[in-house]
Amino acid sequence: MQVTTLDDTPVGPPGRIAAFLRPRVGGLPRTFWVLWAGTLLNRLGTMVEPFLGLYLTTARGLSLGQAGAVMAVLGVGSFAGQLAGGALADRLGRRVTLTFATVGTGAAMLALGYAHGIAMITAAALVLGLLLDMYRPAAQAMVADVISPAERPRAFGLLFWAVNLGWAVSMVLGGTLARQGFLWLFWIDALTCAAFGLLVWRAVPETRVRGTGADAAPGGFGRVLRDRVMVGYAAVLLCYTFVLMQCMTTMPLAMREVGLGPQDYGIAFATNGVLIIIVQPLVGAWLSRHDHSLVMAAGFVLVGTGYGLASTVSSLPGYAATIVVWTLGEITAASVLQAVVADLAPPHLRGRYSGLYGMAWSGGFLLAPLGGTQLLGAGGPALLWLSCSGLAFGAAAGQLALAPAIRRRRAAVIHPTFSS
Repeated sequence: MQVTTLDDTPVGPPGRIAAFLRPRVGGLPRTFWVLWAGTLLNRLGTMVEPFLGLYLTTARGLSLGQAGAVMAVLGVGSFAGQLAGGALADRLGRRVTLTFATVGTGAAMLALGYAHGIAMITAAALVLGLLLDMYRPAAQAMVADVISPAERPRAFGLLFWAVNLGWAVSMVLGGTLARQGFLWLFWIDALTCAAFGLLVWRAVPETRVRGTGADAAPGGFGRVLRDRVMVGYAAVLLCYTFVLMQCMTTMPLAMREVGLGPQDYGIAFATNGVLIIIVQPLVGAWLSRHDHSLVMAAGFVLVGTGYGLASTVSSLPGYAATIVVWTLGEITAASVLQAVVADLAPPHLRGRYSGLYGMAWSGGFLLAPLGGTQLLGAGGPALLWLSCSGLAFGAAAGQLALAPAIRRRRAAVIHPTFSS
């Protein structure tokens, strides 16, 4: 006979497990869990992007310059795709936008895998870039549509965890499959993208909230850009993303400057994924209960500290230690980043607000290698890492400046009768 407590929680190890899981995964609607499962599936198949440069230079024989140009085109397409995805999510609906973007991404992925010649490869990369991240604003708006304001940080945190779990597995599988032939990566990536979209189409109802009265007309991105708080928040995120993305762009180059090789980088960077998978479920719910701007500022400071400490190390253990510090900052900030966007956005403009959020991330990702390599070339690793530290601290200061306005907007969302 299983002994239970008054609330039907089993006593003993099962009870302790249930007590641990309930505040972290309990109480969220079925729609969210379908989206979560699709996100995990999609990330498990994300194998082309990490190995695209290697594919272009080996399987397709492009020069380093040509491969860099193709990847830049992919990035520009992603930037524009976030904008288009946000508009479509508000006008056509979350469900149709997400399905179109993910199924289209699968088709574009195969087109790139079979393309020959620089012209065809570049054209395929542009189409893929436009579609690749188009689903993100729709997915983020869908979460905001179906989750209460108080629970959104927890929901977005679970999605962050799923993304990183899928990414960690896909990196290992992708490296193994690449030895059998790069086309395996394109097919798996394409099929998981399409499966994500079809899963949402079959199992998730449309969640779009239509405006009423004066809000009935969507109003375009002009209304988003007139929101000074959201624009300021996007600027803060652009600085933060520029710093964070150095781990995937200039960090291996900086480690090479001090005599460390690709294998050392792989071992050190694995620390990031392991920490996120282990730590985020433990602290995400707790962090989300605190003031969002203070949590983000603390995360930005930790990220800046971690990158700043990188200017003082030259060994593999030293770099791994700095990655631990800034990863803890990444986990801290990620616990509330997207929830702030949902709080700031009017319900009928959630897609566009999420699109601006995505554009800030895409912009930071585009600028990171350009600015990072310039800093590395001008003053070596020390200048690069100290500059990143300064930018992260500046992002923290900017977030604290926005904090009063963000608090007022969140209070108005949680308590609709609140008046600022």
